[in-house]
Amino acid sequence: MGGKDEAEKLARVRLNFYACHRSDWLLRLIELYGGAAELLKRPVTEIAAEGGVALQTAENLALQTRAADPEKELRLAEKAGVSVLTVLDEGYPELLKKIYDPPIVIYVRGELKPLPAAGIVGTRKATPYGLRMAGCLAQELAAAGVAVASGLARGIDTASHQAAVAAGGVTWAALGSGLNDIYPPDNLKLSERIVESGGALVSEFPMNKGSLAANFPRRNRIISGLSLATVVVEGGFESGAMITARFALDHGREVLAVPGQADSPMSKGPNYLIKNGAYPAESGDDIVSCFPPEALFGLKLRKGPAAPDSRTAAVLAELSPDGRAALAAIAGEEAGLSADEVTLRLAWPVQRAAAALFELEASSLVQSRGGRYCRGV
Repeated sequence: MGGKDEAEKLARVRLNFYACHRSDWLLRLIELYGGAAELLKRPVTEIAAEGGVALQTAENLALQTRAADPEKELRLAEKAGVSVLTVLDEGYPELLKKIYDPPIVIYVRGELKPLPAAGIVGTRKATPYGLRMAGCLAQELAAAGVAVASGLARGIDTASHQAAVAAGGVTWAALGSGLNDIYPPDNLKLSERIVESGGALVSEFPMNKGSLAANFPRRNRIISGLSLATVVVEGGFESGAMITARFALDHGREVLAVPGQADSPMSKGPNYLIKNGAYPAESGDDIVSCFPPEALFGLKLRKGPAAPDSRTAAVLAELSPDGRAALAAIAGEEAGLSADEVTLRLAWPVQRAAAALFELEASSLVQSRGGRYCRGV
């Protein structure tokens, strides 16, 4: 990287210490002045006037960017095996460039392969139905060669990432924190598996930035920005999943929703979207049918659920402790167990049992037959 290019990248990394709170007006100023390095040379009065913001905002920008150390930030990223990309760098996703406020900087651990992607999002308080549907959709998409984008949160996001990894596919996790501060911490192991399986962790936040509530709406626009289509599985009207859907619409991308029970609070958001024109998503085919024709080349989506393949010792070894416990309970019963029986047998909360059963279904180690879970292989 040449001197001028390097100076511009450092300026953008410096600017991002403030820009990750809001980037649209700063992007306009970067374009106006011909670069972030030139922007950072301007007096705060000029930035306020040209940016259409209060003088206090421009002063805060100056204070925070002066305090930043971009060279140290790049060293932190390199030590963690993280790539730091701006729109000037090869590897910055083309789809993400096209949204109205693309991140000035993204941090990537792993690889953002040039694959068509679909976002799968939903509530942290998922029902067993929601976990099952998220897993089925993610499994079908991953097996077809579609990258599954989500947010690494508990519930629907976790189910989607786990299913994509179990299917041997690619999944991308957009974080609301820096990549040195994985949130939630109980998904640290999952984040490692995402990278090891050929996927990526993505964030616009500096490496050591902690998770704050204000970060997550910005994280959501990265999920939709990376995706040709976004699917809302479960969530209320004010959920983060609905925020992601609104971003997708703003970006000119397709929005789909999984139909849910009319009396379930977690289906209020998806059912509302469907009533207002969103495509119902009942299979991976429904999602891929919304992709532009040029994105379909090379995909391998099959009609109906993917057929279970033979399981190896390596697949069994990948199971979580809860997955192994649930599998042992089911394997001991010739007629299988219902979800309620698994819950009672293991003395677990309903959501914990549902998550374990989903993991087993996603790995094709169990099958649901007439409401009972039986060994699939």
